[in-house]
Amino acid sequence: MKADTRDPEFVNFLPPGDLTRREMLVTTLAAGFALAVQPVSAQTITTDSEGLVAGEVKIPVSDGEIPAYRAMPAKGQNFPVILVVQEIFGVHEHIKDVCRRFAKVGYLAVAPALYARQGDVSKLTDIRDIMPIVSNVPDTEVMSDLDATAAWAGTTGKANVKHLAITGFCWGGRIVWLYAAHNPKLKAGVAWYGRITGKATELQPTSVLSLAGELKAPVLGLYGGLDKGIPVSDVELMRQALAAAHSKSQVIVYPNAEHGFNADYRPSYNAAAAKDGWKKALAWFRKYGAA
Repeated sequence: MKADTRDPEFVNFLPPGDLTRREMLVTTLAAGFALAVQPVSAQTITTDSEGLVAGEVKIPVSDGEIPAYRAMPAKGQNFPVILVVQEIFGVHEHIKDVCRRFAKVGYLAVAPALYARQGDVSKLTDIRDIMPIVSNVPDTEVMSDLDATAAWAGTTGKANVKHLAITGFCWGGRIVWLYAAHNPKLKAGVAWYGRITGKATELQPTSVLSLAGELKAPVLGLYGGLDKGIPVSDVELMRQALAAAHSKSQVIVYPNAEHGFNADYRPSYNAAAAKDGWKKALAWFRKYGAA
């Protein structure tokens, strides 16, 4: 039998042993930006890959493998790991750029394609066509794929998964809260404008609000006061729930920011809120041992 070379910290968090392979509808990442977000804004930030190792990798999961984008410093090792969770638009150029930004400050950042089994949203031009794909992504599957991604990082010889962080945006912001309740090895998370309440479904049964007392790692939630999809009243409910649970987690509201305020390629971008949120995110990870 081949020796198990995976990091022992994460062997227990690998996907279940069902190795029945499924057809992956997404086997490689799209280049550029998702079609649904075109045209791309002139203020879009582009982070170069100088001094980095950056590009697509394959993550072994319970039923095959999924593509992911990975960026890390070209020199050194023992890098802290950050899981970067996609927006509703998938792992397109903005999420890849976020990975490079984290790599520039010393992380091994990896963004797995979490809709790989359900479909390629990058080629859809209307968000109404994206929603049915996203609604068919089970929370349990996402947790398993993130566990597998953390385990993969431990096999690279470059990462220190004892310093594991997660961040996510929009759809991925909700996932950050869920993963913080799921993985006791996680050090910290930062959730950017992730949904707090909402209708429960069979595949996505858990509301973030119900998890306030179950978080195994502190989460910093960053929200926009002008967000039309996540009202400030929801954020306040989460703040109250965290306080009642005596949680270290916190939520911050930027009063003049909309949903997607960190998405520099879209009209919703708010440079001041994005810059401050990035600064606070890095400080949060340092504070809780994820750096």
